[in-house]
Amino acid sequence: MVQAQFNLDESLWTFVQQSGQYGFQNQDELIRVALGKLQQELYSLEMSADLYAEVYAEDADLQALTDSAIAGWPE
Repeated sequence: MVQAQFNLDESLWTFVQQSGQYGFQNQDELIRVALGKLQQELYSLEMSADLYAEVYAEDADLQALTDSAIAGWPE
């Protein structure tokens, strides 16, 4: 396993110090679980964005609707 050093603001440090209250064996486990969940969420968002982009690229009606909705908005 790789070791890392980073800075946290006071509220996050307090949260990490309370890791045992949330059922984690130690602070390291809390950080690993939190980063793993963030990684999964970001991957899911990326997949969703790719799917929406694909649907948009293939749907001329949706493109026209979007263009009409943004007409008149400042650049």
